[in-house]
Amino acid sequence: MLKPTPPDPIIPDVMRSWIPTGGGLRDEDWARRHRLLTALLAACVVALTVFGALGTGLDQSWLISVLLVLPCVVLAVVLPPKRLPSIFVALGFTVACGGFVAMSHGLTESHFTFFIAVAALALYRDWAPFGIFLLFTTLHHAVFGAAVSHRTYDHDSAYAHPLLWAVLHGVAVLFAAAFQVVAWRLTEAEERRAQESLDASQEELGLAFDETPVPMAMLAPDGRLLRTNAAYRSWLGLPDDLPAALTVLELPLRPVDSEDFTLFERLSTATEPVTVTRQFQRCTDGALIWVEIHSTALRDAQGRLRLVFVHCIDVTRAREHEAELRRQVRHDSLTGLLSRSAFEHDLAELLAARPEPVCLLYLDVDRFKSINDGAGHSSGDAVLCALAARIQSCVPGNALVARLGGDEFVVALPAPVEFGVRIGEAVLASIAAPLTVADGRLQLAASIGLAMAAGPGQAEQGVRAADTAMYAAKRAGGNRLEVFSDKMRVNVQERLRAESRLRQALDGDRDVTLPVWFQPIVSACDGRILGAEALVRMRTPEGQILAPGHFIAAAEETGLVVPLGEHVLVSALRHLLLWQDDLGYVSVNVSPRQLSEPGFVPMLAELLTRVPTLAPHRLILEITETALLATSVDLRERLSAIKALGVRIALDDFGTGYSSLTWLQSVPADVVKLDRSFVEGLADDVRKSSIISAVLWLARSLSMTAVAEGVEDEADWQALRAVECPAIQGYLFSKPLPAGEFDALLRRTAALAAV
Repeated sequence: MLKPTPPDPIIPDVMRSWIPTGGGLRDEDWARRHRLLTALLAACVVALTVFGALGTGLDQSWLISVLLVLPCVVLAVVLPPKRLPSIFVALGFTVACGGFVAMSHGLTESHFTFFIAVAALALYRDWAPFGIFLLFTTLHHAVFGAAVSHRTYDHDSAYAHPLLWAVLHGVAVLFAAAFQVVAWRLTEAEERRAQESLDASQEELGLAFDETPVPMAMLAPDGRLLRTNAAYRSWLGLPDDLPAALTVLELPLRPVDSEDFTLFERLSTATEPVTVTRQFQRCTDGALIWVEIHSTALRDAQGRLRLVFVHCIDVTRAREHEAELRRQVRHDSLTGLLSRSAFEHDLAELLAARPEPVCLLYLDVDRFKSINDGAGHSSGDAVLCALAARIQSCVPGNALVARLGGDEFVVALPAPVEFGVRIGEAVLASIAAPLTVADGRLQLAASIGLAMAAGPGQAEQGVRAADTAMYAAKRAGGNRLEVFSDKMRVNVQERLRAESRLRQALDGDRDVTLPVWFQPIVSACDGRILGAEALVRMRTPEGQILAPGHFIAAAEETGLVVPLGEHVLVSALRHLLLWQDDLGYVSVNVSPRQLSEPGFVPMLAELLTRVPTLAPHRLILEITETALLATSVDLRERLSAIKALGVRIALDDFGTGYSSLTWLQSVPADVVKLDRSFVEGLADDVRKSSIISAVLWLARSLSMTAVAEGVEDEADWQALRAVECPAIQGYLFSKPLPAGEFDALLRRTAALAAV
């Protein structure tokens, strides 16, 4: 079976490309244009009446025109849209234009109204009214031009050839209409392209909306869900096909805060984008979730709300993580007590809100280092946790309890000093109770300082005062409570001044501001100078020389003893190099803080490399029992590293510690320096003489030498000679001297020895 040949599509397609399709107006746009054209048609009735009354008179042409136009106006108003009302508007304009021409007796200018009407009726963008007008306009010129030419044209040629001029007028109107049609067609093409672009954009936006993993929804002004994406429905467990009238109040989420029930009202009335984070309870499983809601209200040109676009982000995990971080920042990770920063913040708020003083208790565990060293750090941590629990059990619920670090705790009580003393004593008693740790029982003790703080901005000063009182309790033997006093405040101020002076001295020319003096160590037999002890002094800006007691404590507390000690070592080695032919060795005191520094041994090695001609054994480092107890480093490893450099070690102030003989056997010392408490009055005390004899025998058996310190009496010197003490040091022979005076002393001694 043969298929019919389709018609050639070229001509129809070409024509179709220039002929508008018509229609396409939205109902509200058509209604607006129809009202305008109907009003213009009604205005034509008024205009014809005014024209007739003022000009040609209200003749038969006027009457017929008005009687025909008025029904068209009425029908245009009462008939249902769209086509019939527009046709009657077109008929009305045809009659009005023809009537105006007749009333003007065919005046050429009156024909211009047909061209105006063509442009006006093109607003409908509909072929029905447009075609009706063109048809009846052509008929008007043909019929009325032939029948009543004097009412249609105003020249003799038209009277003689009415059909010709009817054709000419019709063609002119058709040409005007043709240009309107072209403009109409071009407008349609532009609108179609714009619509296609809009449709493509909407499709892309719709795809992005539907496929994005972020829950999104579009809400009507009354709260109905207009559109949701898959992520939104999955997040809330909603079906793909939602009920048409589903509102935000029916979602399976309930605000935890009752005030959040008005959240949609806030989002819908906002004029700017809104971002809020709220907590909700999911109705399906009762879980509490945090949701970050981003909302934008879309409004029309009149400002009326069209819809609310929201996208929701479940930030529950982020909130929980933030809460955990805040908890970690506010609480000590080991004990669960407040951290230092949280305590400082809360104490500042407490002092600002409370006019009465606040009682502060500063607690430090006595000899906690021995627990860490003996039982291990895990046991030490267990002790700290137990201490935290015991402290909390002794204080009221409104107290602030914090661990500041290490074995230091602080308590803030909104109470008077008497109550604070009772709480402090209760804490001491609780801590003193035996504690079982790692299958062993420990007997703990603590030192507590108490101070009062009042008023905003006094938190730091109050804690510092309690800390000062705590150190006073430690110096008094520990396991006690001391209340901060004005005398302690004076001591604190003095330490602050000492710290300031020391910093200023370290920043200046240290050889001038921190001169190193030397006290000779002599042979007990003949008084020859064997060595010297380097002792630092401070020269104030006023030229006053201060002994170490004025600044060493501040140096230890602030850590400035590290650069200070390095300066003393540098100066001691420099002078020993200068006196190496006349002086056997120089001894330098090393503090606990210096010994604990990881860079101490490398620094010492680097200083020795600067003096390659000087034998390292000619440098002796003096270490006290207190230093050995206070340092937290591996003592044997650190001392072995020092000995490996060739430097000798002296055990200073021997006999003043808790277990001197034990240290004498366990520390790889080369020299034992007997404390002056053993030397003073030696000649008159047989027991002291026996003790020193025993120590000297033990030192010799361990291949050590000994130096007796603080020799100030001739009889004590003779007693030391009698027990064969090899070397002595004290004011009997010389006080500490500046380097220049010590140099002169060396020269005199060398000259006497030569004689």
